[in-house]
Amino acid sequence: MRVFYFVLIALVVCISTVLHVTPLLLLALLKALLPSPRLRAACNPLLSGLAESWVGVNNWMWNHLTDTRLAMTGDASLRMDGHYLVLANHQSWVDILVLQRAFNRRIPLLRFFLKRQLFWVPMLGLAWWALDFPFMGRYTPKQIARNPDLAKRDIAATRRACEKFRAIPVSIMNFVEGTRFTAEKHAKQTSPYRHLLKPKSGGVAFVLDAMGQGLHAILDVTIAYPTGRPALLDLLMNKLPEVQVMVRQREIPQEFIGCDYQNDREFRVHFQRWMNQLWQEKDADMDRLLKLAET
Repeated sequence: MRVFYFVLIALVVCISTVLHVTPLLLLALLKALLPSPRLRAACNPLLSGLAESWVGVNNWMWNHLTDTRLAMTGDASLRMDGHYLVLANHQSWVDILVLQRAFNRRIPLLRFFLKRQLFWVPMLGLAWWALDFPFMGRYTPKQIARNPDLAKRDIAATRRACEKFRAIPVSIMNFVEGTRFTAEKHAKQTSPYRHLLKPKSGGVAFVLDAMGQGLHAILDVTIAYPTGRPALLDLLMNKLPEVQVMVRQREIPQEFIGCDYQNDREFRVHFQRWMNQLWQEKDADMDRLLKLAET
C-alpha cells in the first residue's frame, strides 16, 4: 500500500510540475521582453500565483494521501501583503515541504537562497530562476581564504535579490545553520545547543542591511520531528506520523539596520550574540515541542 501511495504521489507531482512550470516559464519570458517596468511588475503576482498553485497541489497530497499530522503553535500574525524574513532550523529536505504546508497563501511566496548547482535541476531550476530565487556560491571558509573575492560575490547576489524584493510582498527564507543537522556535524562543531547546529549570522545580517526598512517582521520557525529526523521518502511513503512547528513573530531590532557586518567588528560581535540568544530560545522550544509530542 505504501508503494502504491509513493507511485501515486510521484506521478501527481510530475504532472503538476509540468502543468505549472511550463506556463510559468512562458510568462517569465514574456516578462523579460516587456518594455515597461510597470508591465513587468504586473507579471509578478501571476508568477507567484502559479508557484502557490503548485505548492497547493503538493499540500493537497499531504492532506489526502498521507496521515502525517502537522501541529502548529505560536504567536505570529500572518499577512499575505507582508515583508518577512523567515528563519528556521534545518534537519531534512522535508523541512521545505513543512514550511510550504504551514505558510502557503498565508504569507507571500517563500523565496529561498539556493546553491548555484540547483539551477540545473530539471524544470525546477528554471522555475526558481523565473521567480527570482537568489542563487549563491556557498563557498567554504578555505575557498574564501584563498580568494576573498568569492565572499563578495554572495554579498552582491544578496543585495541584487533584495533590491528586487523591495517592490513586492516577500518572504525571504534562511536556514541559518547553513546545512542539515546530523549528529556527526553537531559533534564536530561542539555545538552548545542540544538540538541545533551553530547559527551562521552573516546571511541574516546582510539581508537586514540590504532590505533596510523594507522588512516589517521576522518569523522565527522551529521544526521538530518527534519520531526522529525523516528522509523525504518517509513522507512520500506515509512513514512520518507527526511534525511539530512553532512560529514566533519577532520585531527587527532597529540598531541592526544599515550596519556593516563584514567590516564593523563591534557590530558583528553584537549581532552574533543576538543570534546566539535567539538560538538558545529555539533550542528550548525544540525541547518543549518534543516533550509535548510525548504526552
